[in-house]
Amino acid sequence: MPDNDQHPQLPEKLDLRSLDVAELRQHELLRLFPEIRTEGGKLDLDRLKLALGQAVDAGRERFGMNWPGKADCFKTIQTPSMATLRPCPEESVNWDTTENVIIEGDNLEVLKLLQKSYLGKVKMIYIDPPYNTGNDFIYPDNYSESLQTYMEYTEQVDAEGKRFGTNPESDGRFHTKWLNMMYPRLYLARNMLREDGVIFVSIDDNESDNLMKLCNEVFGEENFIARIAVQVNPRGRHLDQYVAQTHEYVIAFAKDAANSTTMYGLDKEGRMVDEYDKEDATGRYRELGLRNRNQAFNPKTRPNLFYPLYVNPADGTVSLDKSREHSEEVLPVTSDGVETCWTWGKDKVAVEGSILVARQIEDGTWRVSRKDYLESSDGSVATTLPKSLWPDKEFNNDYGRRALQELFGESVLDFPKPPELLKRLIKLGSLPGDIILDFFAGSGTTAHASLELDGENVRPRHFVLVQLPEPTGRKDFPTIAEITRERVRRLLKKLDAEESTVLPGTGANQGDRGFRAFRLDESSFQAWDTNSSKDGATLEQQMQLHIQHIREKRTDSDLLFEILLKSGFPLTTPVETLALSDKTIYSVASGALILCLERALTMEIIRAIAERKPERVVCLDAGFAGNDQLKTNAVQIFKTKGIGSFKTV
Repeated sequence: MPDNDQHPQLPEKLDLRSLDVAELRQHELLRLFPEIRTEGGKLDLDRLKLALGQAVDAGRERFGMNWPGKADCFKTIQTPSMATLRPCPEESVNWDTTENVIIEGDNLEVLKLLQKSYLGKVKMIYIDPPYNTGNDFIYPDNYSESLQTYMEYTEQVDAEGKRFGTNPESDGRFHTKWLNMMYPRLYLARNMLREDGVIFVSIDDNESDNLMKLCNEVFGEENFIARIAVQVNPRGRHLDQYVAQTHEYVIAFAKDAANSTTMYGLDKEGRMVDEYDKEDATGRYRELGLRNRNQAFNPKTRPNLFYPLYVNPADGTVSLDKSREHSEEVLPVTSDGVETCWTWGKDKVAVEGSILVARQIEDGTWRVSRKDYLESSDGSVATTLPKSLWPDKEFNNDYGRRALQELFGESVLDFPKPPELLKRLIKLGSLPGDIILDFFAGSGTTAHASLELDGENVRPRHFVLVQLPEPTGRKDFPTIAEITRERVRRLLKKLDAEESTVLPGTGANQGDRGFRAFRLDESSFQAWDTNSSKDGATLEQQMQLHIQHIREKRTDSDLLFEILLKSGFPLTTPVETLALSDKTIYSVASGALILCLERALTMEIIRAIAERKPERVVCLDAGFAGNDQLKTNAVQIFKTKGIGSFKTV
């Protein structure tokens, strides 16, 4: 077919590649520094240095992390994927209503495919990657795990042997292989986080240092949040030689740590709630002293926080107004005469002074406090910062095994994470309605925790899980990916059996009781192979792709979801099937995009689509059957209706 750049009256071709990360970064740079563009459309780094001035470090020796293969990591990141995610409704639960997703496939390939649809939309990521203990992860000779490698691994194509093996510590590239595996995945994961997003990574001592350095580079040292020690085995590992290890780590990084909604506090419970021992018309509260007890903060270091307050002895009310009758002046001074300062400035006292209260103590001086309420006006309970040591017994490995055994009746996977640990992380990193991503899903603990946590939320969180179909050696569940899906199915049945599926008075489902299953595969559309041989037989075979370029045994549903994904729509976007002019069309996101997968298009269906005035239209090339006149007329009809984008595939 002629190139539409030479024939602008023809529609554009839909780009079947995943998002080009390098191109995205170039656009961002040109938006910020348009002066660095050269005549050839390239970037002039010398101009960029001039624009940034002193901010550029031109020295040869810099502090940083390097390892063999790092340069190839960037090539891997920048190589777009031509794969697709095929829908599996028969393996799903409540396909039509759910917004949860479970994907079987290599997570690097899947992360590339999700870039267009989920770029900047994920609030929280949790991953439990291989700890690199020697035999704990399957590793390809080609660490980038291209689609071809994945297809060989899953025995979907023929190859001479599997190019996968373990990573023994005796290998001289032991750490290098792990770094090469992790770096591209973390890089792509960061793109998917919202500006207030956060990532949690479980790890042990084998690679914790390297993981910290990787995250410092990918996310920035300034966005480090915490390295949390989680007690997973209170008895200690009996095989350790000198010290019996009892803990692992959860390392947390933010997309932008300066964002106030990156992390949320934990609801106060138990003794912390008991501290709220007073009550007024607003609710339960405790009194917190307004004077800063740290004497490093004083009139010299914080002059704006040293000023007098005035107390009414009759009722203990506090004000900045010294003209109030019978008021007594109070300064932030200790009982032995040391001047400190207040924790609030005058502006805040002027606005929130109504919650200040003063009490006279034994020596006759006044102690000014603020009321700290247990519940806010929206009903949420006061929160507290999480600590860096988590000794909670519910976070032990035993609880992870027990949770899985309760669903399956036996142990089906070693060392699953306990749901209570994930519940705490989910509370810290997200709110109802947010998207959670786990691309080392394992047995599906992230989904388990999310579903139980959101059981009574009308606006639940939604999860996206990715898991490689690693063999288990079992006949009932041959791969870990099958365990992932089956665990969620069994949990959904358990939750439905335990409680009503409708919240009283709302008619809404409790949480999101389902998931959509997808499986990584080759694109449904066979592309021209530019690297193929130029002999006559091969060229003839390639030319056939212009006649029939849709792979055999691919359904309209397969085509639909590939086009959705590569047009930038999430996998759970609402799609309505409509009949127009005796043809079937798909209306996506309330008509934002209309897809027509008919193989015999007519002027009637073109006009009917145009009358609906969608923002975008995509049709199959095969639908025009080589009729360029019909295609040209379609372009003009869509233009007259103000339709901005018409593409074919």
